[in-house]
Amino acid sequence: MKKFRKVLDGLSSSSPGGVASPSCGSAAGTPTAHAPTPQDIHVQETLVSENFQICKTVRHGFPYQPTCLAFDPVQKILAIGSRTGGIRILGRPGVDCYSQHESGAAVLQLQFLINEGALVTACADDTLHLWNLRQRRPAILHSLKFNRERITFCHLPFQSKWLYVGTERGNTHIVNIESFVLSGYVIMWNKAIELATKAHPGPVVHLSDSPKDEGKLLIGFESGTVVQWDLRAKKVDFRIYYDEAIHSVSWHHEGKQFMCSHSDGSLTMWNLRNTARPIQITYPHGKILKDGRKESCKPILKVEYKTSRNSSEPYVIFSGGLSYDKSGGRRPTLTIMHGKAITVLEMDHPIVEFLVLCDTPYSNEVQDPYAVVVLLEKDFIVVDLTQSNFPIFENPYPMDIHESPVTCTAYFAECPPDIIPILYSIGAKQKKTGYSHKEWPVSGGTWTLGSQTYPEIIVTGHADGTVKFWDASAITLQMLYKLKTSKVFEKPKAGEGRAGELVEEDPYAVQMVSWCPHSRLFCVVGISAHVILYRFSKHDANTQIVSLEVRLQFDPEDVISPSEAENNPCFSDPSSHSPQPPGSPGSGTQDSLPCLKVKSRPVRMPPGYQAEMVVQLQWVDGEPPQQITSLDINSAYGLLAFGNCNGLTVVDFLQKTILMCMGTLDLYGAADPYQRLTRSPRKNRQSTSDFCMRGLSHFYSDSKKRIRTSYQSLTELSDNQVSMDIERSKSPTSDHVNGHCTSPTSQPCSAGKPRITGVPEGPRLTRRGPGRPPFRKAQSAACMEISLPVSSHTEESRENSFSRSRSSSVSSIDRDTKESVTTLQFGESYGRKGDALPTACLWVGTSLGVVLLLPISIPTEEEERMEEPITMGPSGTVLMLKGSVLRFAFLDCGGALIQSPYEVWRDPNGPEDPDRPRRRKLINFSPSSSQEACGDGHLAVVCSEKQAKVLLMPTQAVLFTHNITESSFLLRADVVSICNSVCLACFCANGHIMTLSLPSLRPLMDINYLPLTDLRIARTFVFTNGGQALYLSSPTEIQRLTYSQEMTDNLQDMLGELFTPIETPEAQNKGFLKGFFGGNAQTFDREELFGEAAAGKASRSLAQHIPGPMGLENMKAAAGGVVGDLARARIALDQRGERLGELEERTALMMNSAETFSTHAHQVMLKHKDKKWYQL
Repeated sequence: MKKFRKVLDGLSSSSPGGVASPSCGSAAGTPTAHAPTPQDIHVQETLVSENFQICKTVRHGFPYQPTCLAFDPVQKILAIGSRTGGIRILGRPGVDCYSQHESGAAVLQLQFLINEGALVTACADDTLHLWNLRQRRPAILHSLKFNRERITFCHLPFQSKWLYVGTERGNTHIVNIESFVLSGYVIMWNKAIELATKAHPGPVVHLSDSPKDEGKLLIGFESGTVVQWDLRAKKVDFRIYYDEAIHSVSWHHEGKQFMCSHSDGSLTMWNLRNTARPIQITYPHGKILKDGRKESCKPILKVEYKTSRNSSEPYVIFSGGLSYDKSGGRRPTLTIMHGKAITVLEMDHPIVEFLVLCDTPYSNEVQDPYAVVVLLEKDFIVVDLTQSNFPIFENPYPMDIHESPVTCTAYFAECPPDIIPILYSIGAKQKKTGYSHKEWPVSGGTWTLGSQTYPEIIVTGHADGTVKFWDASAITLQMLYKLKTSKVFEKPKAGEGRAGELVEEDPYAVQMVSWCPHSRLFCVVGISAHVILYRFSKHDANTQIVSLEVRLQFDPEDVISPSEAENNPCFSDPSSHSPQPPGSPGSGTQDSLPCLKVKSRPVRMPPGYQAEMVVQLQWVDGEPPQQITSLDINSAYGLLAFGNCNGLTVVDFLQKTILMCMGTLDLYGAADPYQRLTRSPRKNRQSTSDFCMRGLSHFYSDSKKRIRTSYQSLTELSDNQVSMDIERSKSPTSDHVNGHCTSPTSQPCSAGKPRITGVPEGPRLTRRGPGRPPFRKAQSAACMEISLPVSSHTEESRENSFSRSRSSSVSSIDRDTKESVTTLQFGESYGRKGDALPTACLWVGTSLGVVLLLPISIPTEEEERMEEPITMGPSGTVLMLKGSVLRFAFLDCGGALIQSPYEVWRDPNGPEDPDRPRRRKLINFSPSSSQEACGDGHLAVVCSEKQAKVLLMPTQAVLFTHNITESSFLLRADVVSICNSVCLACFCANGHIMTLSLPSLRPLMDINYLPLTDLRIARTFVFTNGGQALYLSSPTEIQRLTYSQEMTDNLQDMLGELFTPIETPEAQNKGFLKGFFGGNAQTFDREELFGEAAAGKASRSLAQHIPGPMGLENMKAAAGGVVGDLARARIALDQRGERLGELEERTALMMNSAETFSTHAHQVMLKHKDKKWYQL
């Protein structure tokens, strides 16, 4: 705990226009010079560096670029490998673990050690890894790197410690799982094939031991050769040759026949009695043509051959095999053949792999399949085989985050406790039906609700205009509610003027959201320069959506000239800025039209969020509107504010009027901190249009002119880069200044003209306009010119290229840079220095680092509020910072966070009570009411891309200044609550995550979390209270992390257990005759064959053993944990008790038998006791 005492005196009017002289470079905690105030500030700071620690918590969503799949039938957990080296292990809901190979090599194959709590991964860098799953966070125990050969296939028999590894050269090696070293036993390809065969058989594509005899290994080569190798005799039992390449092999459980899938779409059945030719060849989807030829089909990539107790007919399940003629317009398919019934299941995405789930882990028993797990490129489904119509199971995991590409995120912790149940009850009506009624089959692991849980909600905006609300409490993720913003607008029709141009794009893409959980007001900003206001209601409604159109396109010929003294900018005469009349020549038919058309008829809205008002920016002079860069809404004031690079608009959503529409320069009044030099004519008029209405596809490469914004375009941001020079060439060339401030009772304003949807529209657009705006999170870093790393650069240049794209100070501003409104914040503050009481204010931050304050006069009575006008206007510049302003926050003089006032939610469509008229209930957190001992006034925290400052209101004296970064710039900054205190959390473009104490701005943490930052992370990174944050780690996954030491310490209790001690099911007892004549009659000791004593040591140059960080032999003991040890001890004790009970029963039976025998013997003895020998 550290106590700061600030004694500041004097007046703060020494700097003109209220601009306090910044103390650039001053150390944190050092009072800023020449910033006096007439009172003492006492702040006790409780946060120290020990309170902070970065740790990834959990990853949600569908695994990006999946490659393989595995299932443990006893533990009932599932693993998915990915192309980036990630592993997702899933169990029952809540059991969801993500691990990553350090090499980043693609995972080619996964093999569970069934019921052992371990997993083997084979990666593309020819390395095998053994993962320990007996802990909440899996870790690598051993690694084995192959140096000479490429790994192509692995097989681990059930209850075996020897792993078969097939290679690209056609050889088969054997690895000891316990020691993770190679055995000297090797099956060379030239020994497996006939000596007369000259051609190489190709890579090993299949390995499996015979269900009938574990000493027989079936090896499938890509060329079509199948060999059964006798492991004991070290020779070949039989060889099978087929003309078509083999993709997979599957045994019948009796071990007498097996099935192969081939590249020509055929399935062949082979019997071990006659291996000369297949006993059956089928083309499931191929027909015989008129000329007698077979229809050419696609390869069958995998086949599973399973038997069932309930039916004499086996299940044959395979992927692919469609004829080339039919497959052109058809989706990828999974075919289920059961007897004569053939069911073809069409998939939305290509099939990566599938697995058939069976009741038994033993391959020599009747399999009884009950489900099929299908891993697609962008989805994950499970099919129920026990029902004739094969329904799918309802997926309990959040695998549909990427259903439409995520374009923005918001994270709300410590929400009102009633909001989650309400959203869930409304969203439950949106769920699809027709799912299987059985329980989700992947039910392994254990998970319990942690003790430190509080309501958390994640909001995601998507490219198709949908908004999803997710319950993120207790590090889980569950869909609550889905909102479709596109339903507000008429559907654009192809070829219909302006609307027709947008059909190929994503006109409804969500750019940013603003949500007040207390008042349940929700606001969405779309890419088409529109803002939609929603209110929450439990009842359906049939209402008309109010539509307002705003003309916010100002076009002076002014450019910014850096002043000679950065800290003492010159102020120019505002009369030098001559506004361009809105109706100037050249406006054309495009003038005064929005990008989208709001529905003019009454719209029926179901319970949930219902659209109340839409505000759209208009086309002006044939140019589309600029994208909106900032947004804030306040339910207590009834005001909505948004801004872009042209200016600021304030809307009164209670009176449904435009309150203010003003250019950026007009906000300064007579206190413009920059010299603006007139230049005419503007050089590149078209560049403004190009910048404004670029499509989402221009995120990635300017050479791709018409990429449709889809999964491949918007989501693969890391694959294509946006260079700084290209982006800068598209930037506007001048500042736009125009607009007027008006109230609802004043004269109509040409710059902000309200329009109800019933008013006829102007003529339709007849020619194609410019492109659409580049889509990015502009409120985090306005006019963000980002140069992403290029693969050909060196590592050093790749790390630094992202951070070099911003100017290092205000003095280096480009002459062609527009001044955007980058952040807005409503709150109770002091509009002017002389104010004695706080009033409603709007804080405005710009891309040039200027902070402006707009006091608002709002009628207090509810009746007056709905009728009387609201007045507001600029009060001048408050201060300046380096870089774009990112965040505002307000603290009382005791250092506590002051929340913005809000209106308590009431259902707008609820039943009216005539005795109790409905009135607005406002909750106001005024600075004067939140503190008594400290007196009036409050602290304002302002953070920009480069700096953070804390100033005292109403004197506007800067108390603390801290230069956060010089070489880079901030992408996100939030004032958050943590450990019963507050701090400033920052995410920098160079990948650093930093926290600063408040109000002293003392550095508490600075960790290089992401060495390389891409645009996706920059656009979606967000902090929240409780020491948590999230970002989109891939186009399909959300990564959550914590920067709190307390949560890091408690994380183990919040995660699920992957391994649960379960007794392995016993094998079925076979009849005497069946066991005698045909099933596993011979015992097979692999240790005897593969051990070092018999097979010797493998060549050291062949593979290199790499021990894991956890040691060599303490896998079960060290990793199991106390709970696991106790559980295993309990099971062992139970088993011992059962055996003792059985022994006791057997002993009692033997004693009874012995007593009976003794009795009979005694009777016989008495009978013949007195008889002579010849009488017997």
